[in-house]
Amino acid sequence: MASVLVPLAEGCEELEAVTIIDLLVRGGIDVLTAGLTEGPVKASRGVTLLPDTTLTEALAHDFDMVVLPGGAPGAERLDNDPRIGELLKKMASKERYIAAICAAPKVLANAGLLTGRQATSFPGFIDTMEFSNLTYLEDPVVQDGKVVTSRGPGTAMDFALHLVELLAGKAKRDEVEASLQRP
Repeated sequence: MASVLVPLAEGCEELEAVTIIDLLVRGGIDVLTAGLTEGPVKASRGVTLLPDTTLTEALAHDFDMVVLPGGAPGAERLDNDPRIGELLKKMASKERYIAAICAAPKVLANAGLLTGRQATSFPGFIDTMEFSNLTYLEDPVVQDGKVVTSRGPGTAMDFALHLVELLAGKAKRDEVEASLQRP
């Protein structure tokens, strides 16, 4: 079974975090949520999320994918935590999947993981003036190699379904999507 780490930081976008976690679990994927610190995480709209563990404890495990939820304050906290940058570089060196949505693709850009790649984000977070070494697209979900990025809360379901397909196959994605009654 594929395994995914979802780091949760104070100020993360709860719609994105919960959608990602929920759809990956529906896809039969083992998901571990990890707070940057111990205890509950207050998300951007005040919803309290309870991570499975801390990032320090999670780093002792190996994952097939790491997914960074967005939300400007949460993404900034992820970006400022050196353990996240180290984790992302380790995942890239092992050719594992790295995914980020909304404001979080900026964390990937700052870690140098979007250099020479196509990517997307919430408008204004990976400005091509600051990051001229990437190709910015406005597609809902962009995959370039093992890196997947997405725009924001409105694209969270498409993003999560794309991740299910990468880790569990098209048939599982179709099964999960059918159960959602999407138009």
